[in-house]
Amino acid sequence: MSTNNTEYLAKRQLKRGTAGWLLLAGLGVSYVISGDFAGWNFGIAEAGWGGFAIAAVLMAIMYLALVLSLAEMSAAIPAAGGGYSFARQAIGPAGGYLTGLAVLIEYALAPAAIVIFIGSAVEALTGFNGPWIYALFYLLFVGIHLAGVGEALKVMMVISGLAVLAIIATAFVLITNFDASRLFDVPVTDAVGASEFLPLGWYGVWAALPFAMWLFLAVEGVPLAAEEAKDPAKDVPKGIIGAMIFLLFTAFLVVVLVPGAGGAAAMGASAVPLVDALNASGSEGLATVVNILGLAGLVASFFSIIYGYSRLVFALSRAGYLPRSLSITTNRKVPARALIVPAVFGFLVSLSGEGDLILAMAVVGATVSYALMALSHILLRVKQPDLPRPYKTPGGVVTSSIALVLSLIALTGVYAFDPRAFLYTMVLFIVGAAYYFGYSSKHLVAKSANEEFAMLADAESDLEMAK
Repeated sequence: MSTNNTEYLAKRQLKRGTAGWLLLAGLGVSYVISGDFAGWNFGIAEAGWGGFAIAAVLMAIMYLALVLSLAEMSAAIPAAGGGYSFARQAIGPAGGYLTGLAVLIEYALAPAAIVIFIGSAVEALTGFNGPWIYALFYLLFVGIHLAGVGEALKVMMVISGLAVLAIIATAFVLITNFDASRLFDVPVTDAVGASEFLPLGWYGVWAALPFAMWLFLAVEGVPLAAEEAKDPAKDVPKGIIGAMIFLLFTAFLVVVLVPGAGGAAAMGASAVPLVDALNASGSEGLATVVNILGLAGLVASFFSIIYGYSRLVFALSRAGYLPRSLSITTNRKVPARALIVPAVFGFLVSLSGEGDLILAMAVVGATVSYALMALSHILLRVKQPDLPRPYKTPGGVVTSSIALVLSLIALTGVYAFDPRAFLYTMVLFIVGAAYYFGYSSKHLVAKSANEEFAMLADAESDLEMAK
């Protein structure tokens, strides 16, 4: 290991051994939990309850298959780049970058959409909203991350716990007011295949897929914490699978109980479906509490996705895909520039006020990354059958193939819902690809994934010996 490489990586160190599997599972839940409070329900307006239920089951299968595939790859390749690291080893430098770019588009845009929703929630509670609210939340939570990963993850767990408590309390109340007939109160249209169960036909199921993704979107970010885990090979698979199982449970609760108590038609148009369902059930007091805790859910996802994008930018920068200055860490081993630069970008995007459009663009980035990550799992099984795999995906390449096919179908669903989101995101991909092929591909720190991982391992050894 050269002295120059050791010095380079010494300035780019994350804090090791911070997170066990339970904290990683909490991180996975935190990424997603805001989606249980709002956003998913607009899929009912697109497809009716039956159509949305089909879309939700399909997306649950896709995410479960993807999570099981990621669990295997994260145990075999425990690096902060997550999907980028897996794709680089399976597909090569270009494939790694494009996967990382897709995840970065998702993770940079999602907080921008969420902060707009936070602004609406703050307005409902206090009457205040606008760009200064967006700026305040970005400044506050980027600031907490700058204090250190241990402190940040503890704050995140508390906020997520409050949000989960709100969902469980809502479910206990709504189950006593559940009426299955309310699930089917959306008027039947003359669409192809329309029925009482599918009032907007099969096209509605297709258009509802992006909203069903909101119940699980970003759980794939757990492997981004691999370099800060206590035992990455064991903790990351347990963490991401544990998070997914819990999210399947909360998704079932809200998808069935909320429209079953508040009515599918009304919930399909609601900005705050849990609150409106509680009000319809006569639980106004709890509705007020859940409205406040719903803000905690939004904040939890906002806070944790900021963590996720910072680790991805750190990994891409450290490898030379993005400007190398972005991966320099502070004395607290925090990638400060990787936190701040995407936050500035997200804040500027949030000024558009187009929360739904921004969210749909994030979903495009997500689905592209899912397809590439699933393909990476398949290629690693074929090309590197002897790669040590402490955890193996049940079903092997069949499981990852299911994730691949469903992710491509989900990608077309975004186009069915809003072609603008698809086209705008493609523009971002073209700009990002032009940067890689025109510049960064010629300035990578290592020529291959194995060379990069070997360099990191050697640097870790040298730095430990120097202590």
